[in-house]
Amino acid sequence: MAKILLFGEPMALFTATEYGSLDEVKKFERSLAGAEINVGIGLVRLGHKVTYLTRLGEDPLGHGISQKLIEENIDTSMISYDPIYKTGMMMKNIVEKGDPEIAYYRKGSAFSQMNPSIIDTLNLDQYDLLHVTGIPCALSENCREATMRLVKKAKSSGLKISFDPNLRPLLWTSEKVMIETIHEIAAYADMILPGISEAKTLMGSDDPNRIADYYHQMGIKKVIIKLGSDGAFIKSDQECFIQPGYKVEKVVDTVGAGDGFAVGMISAVLEGLSLKEASDRANAIGAIQVSVMGDNEGLPTIDQLNAFMNK
Repeated sequence: MAKILLFGEPMALFTATEYGSLDEVKKFERSLAGAEINVGIGLVRLGHKVTYLTRLGEDPLGHGISQKLIEENIDTSMISYDPIYKTGMMMKNIVEKGDPEIAYYRKGSAFSQMNPSIIDTLNLDQYDLLHVTGIPCALSENCREATMRLVKKAKSSGLKISFDPNLRPLLWTSEKVMIETIHEIAAYADMILPGISEAKTLMGSDDPNRIADYYHQMGIKKVIIKLGSDGAFIKSDQECFIQPGYKVEKVVDTVGAGDGFAVGMISAVLEGLSLKEASDRANAIGAIQVSVMGDNEGLPTIDQLNAFMNK
């Protein structure tokens, strides 16, 4: 059982319960969202321990999120509450095919006001791995500084670091700043998990070999490139291969698939499995996740995962 530290912004998610655009639908169901929290929930369901470092508003949405994390057996001891700024939220519609429409309400959120100096007070000795995404550093200068301090501290503390760029261009002031910041963080990672289109935005090529070589030259040992339904391209200093994806009969909701993939890679690597076994698990969880409505509702237990992979 590994101990993982996650850093990011959990949000209240309002998902439409009827078809239509977000400006038309009237009925929504509230749940929990956020790339990092999806990864956290998935890792706990596979038997690992997760601590979540974040800041929420001192409001009903914030306390609702905290309670949900407790129900998912995630350690909330590193959550702080802001008496002024509110908890971030998002809305999502449902669609017959393709990606859903999403609206974010996170500018000026409690998390975006996090003081970077809190990172200096942390003791990371008990953790095996830090997982970060590129989302927090897009939210504010404070969050960007906090992210950089955290990856540097984790590196000096001997933690493994996994990094999912998780590009959100609309949250950044410019593409140039986004690319520079993402690569500044990536330089500290042991494993990077970009999607193929994200990698093209970041370094200009959609050739998996060129992408992998680019990040290897930055010192990243494991480069895992998500290819959607085609699976994943994996390259380390010892091996290079494509791991085929799983056939999905009906795609219900694409949001959270990449987070499910990250759950598979991180958990398997921490358990000492080979990269082939890890990427197979990652593809399986991604396939399970897109078959279920919701950002994290489909994330499996180890028994559910084994049943799916053995079908």
